Amino acid sequence: MARPSYSSKKRLLFVLGVVIFISTFLIGRLGYLQVVKGEELKKGALEQWTKGITIKSKRGIIYDRKGKKLAVSVSASTVWASPADIKDPDKTAKEVARILNLDEEQVYSKITKKIGTEKLKQWITREEAQELRKLKLSGIEIVDDNRRYYPYGNFASYVLGFTNIDNNGLEGIENTYDKYLTGTPGKWVKTTDAASRQLPFDGEKIYEASDGLSVVLTIDETIQHFAEKAAEETHTLTQAKNVSIIVMEPKTGDILALTTKPDYDPNEPRVPLNEATKKQWENLSSEELQKRWYDMWRNFAISDAYEPGSTFKIITAATALEENIIKPETHFYCNGFVRDIKGAVLKCSRWYNPHGSLNFREGMNTSCNVVFVDVGRKVGKETFMKYIKAFGFGEKTEIELNGEQAGIIPGNIDNIKEVNLATMSYGHGIAITPLQLINAVSAVANGGNLMTPRLVKELIDDDGKVVESFPPELKRKVISESTSKTMLELLENVVRDGTGTSAYIPGFRVGGKTGTAQKIIDGRYAPGKYIGSFVAVAPADDPQVAILVVVDEPVGQYYGGTVAAPAAKSVLEDTLNYLEVAPKFTEDEKKMVAEKVIVPDVVGKKIGEAGKYLTDLGLKYTTEYSDLTSESTIIDQFPLPNTEVQKGSIIDLYLNIKPVEKIIMPDLTSKTKAEVMGILDDLNLNYELKGEGTVINQTPASGLQISTDEKIEVEFGDT
Repeated sequence: MARPSYSSKKRLLFVLGVVIFISTFLIGRLGYLQVVKGEELKKGALEQWTKGITIKSKRGIIYDRKGKKLAVSVSASTVWASPADIKDPDKTAKEVARILNLDEEQVYSKITKKIGTEKLKQWITREEAQELRKLKLSGIEIVDDNRRYYPYGNFASYVLGFTNIDNNGLEGIENTYDKYLTGTPGKWVKTTDAASRQLPFDGEKIYEASDGLSVVLTIDETIQHFAEKAAEETHTLTQAKNVSIIVMEPKTGDILALTTKPDYDPNEPRVPLNEATKKQWENLSSEELQKRWYDMWRNFAISDAYEPGSTFKIITAATALEENIIKPETHFYCNGFVRDIKGAVLKCSRWYNPHGSLNFREGMNTSCNVVFVDVGRKVGKETFMKYIKAFGFGEKTEIELNGEQAGIIPGNIDNIKEVNLATMSYGHGIAITPLQLINAVSAVANGGNLMTPRLVKELIDDDGKVVESFPPELKRKVISESTSKTMLELLENVVRDGTGTSAYIPGFRVGGKTGTAQKIIDGRYAPGKYIGSFVAVAPADDPQVAILVVVDEPVGQYYGGTVAAPAAKSVLEDTLNYLEVAPKFTEDEKKMVAEKVIVPDVVGKKIGEAGKYLTDLGLKYTTEYSDLTSESTIIDQFPLPNTEVQKGSIIDLYLNIKPVEKIIMPDLTSKTKAEVMGILDDLNLNYELKGEGTVINQTPASGLQISTDEKIEVEFGDT
């Protein structure tokens, strides 16, 4: 046998090498696929021969503080299609469209797609589900689902918020506690072939969903109803743009009620409740509609900053008392005006009939601006700003809602001029939110403790077991117990003998303060647009509740004592009775409750004459006008003539006075004569120009609120 040649050996070795290389490569590749990529490929294969339908978890319930359900999840089935399993698309599309009230062509398009599953309709009725099941249509599956439902409609909508069609929280507590409420979804898994048809072997598997946790609020459903009713009545009566009411427990910072009218129904959050508004929205573009939706969902109580007016005098007073700068008996003198601030003249609400000599207690009762300007000066801008910040203004309260604003306070002490300090002392030149104000007033009432406002008490599971609790949180101590006690006495005097008599409730010690401020829109005081407000605590000897009522842009009467105090009185009286706070009548109150008086007709009379007439009958009256004289004429009154009321009741008198347009005086410093003329002409102001060059002085000073009929003097010179 001939020996293989050298060339044959080489060929054999080459073939052997190729075989070894290929074998090694295949073994290595097999090992890589089995070991390195095994899990990933296994997962891919599983996805190819299985299909899954998500089973949504049941969203947690939202309860009030006493266990009443404010937001729940109700059963509502969803219809899915498996196109590969559908044997007769035409018949299936026709039947499904008929039962579910859908377009037949759209249904046909969905059930003939080359995909595993397709959602046909979410949240069908029980009757629709039963009828579909009876037909036993192949490829059509009905999956148990749930949807969010708010049993009280628009009740507490700005607290609760709402969810989208997939049960994801979009606003309110639904949004901020979404991760707790949502839970973990489950899966319905089936084995299929390459065409997505279910295989007859290997049973389907269901992985159950894990339900979300439930949220327990600090809101008291009964007190919330009191607030909702009062806000609705006030909104209807005043025709205001917004009416907001907040009720807080001072000692804990718990929000017992929070409402703003007008509001919306979270069951249909994109549909306005007002029929006229609904018609106006019919022809709006999608962009315009979206803007209207966000405006409707905007929570005025936490998202809008406004000048508080005289309610802010509570902060000024507390600051001065805490620093021992004044006492309730400290003497002041009001001649109607503050004239010693360069470039500015400020006036009291009673400039036409000055208060004269009075102590601080009397200044608080009458809400005298001159007194508070003097107090602000005594305090000084450094100390005043320290307390403004300490009371929480200029920062978010950290309430558990989205969209909260921090308000506007001076960013630097150096920016506070003498006139700014003066106007801030009575609540102008500073912007706050309603929530910030009631939280600060609660600190004044509870012994000086600034709390973090609380809306959520705890999270609980399906068995009612507490999973996580959120105790009241103290931010800081602001004032002492003694200052708090003195402030409560002063506030009680305001309601009993001062500007807050409209909130007086016989048998209950109520302390409060009125506030009225002209609105600033686009940097200018808007003529005829005001915010009237009233803040109160009760009982003054042991505060259980604090309340703030804010009426934004009321039509006609706009003073806080007229438009806001009656609503506060209504909610306070109902709430104190509900909380079983026992009334304590003084001897005078017992007589007053028993004695009745017929309200006389004073329409057409001068205010001086009518005031004496009402006083002689044992009645009180309020006007809260700043621009009136003893000759001002009454054009309307409430209660109406011949109404029987308790002796000592307050009669609201409406006078024939029109509001004067006011604006913020611009800063003209260093501007040329041409620039000044252009600015003042645009504002329709009367002015007198002196000298040449650039502006070196102006009267009134910049930043001051002025009337449009006021004459402006501008001096020019070389700088």
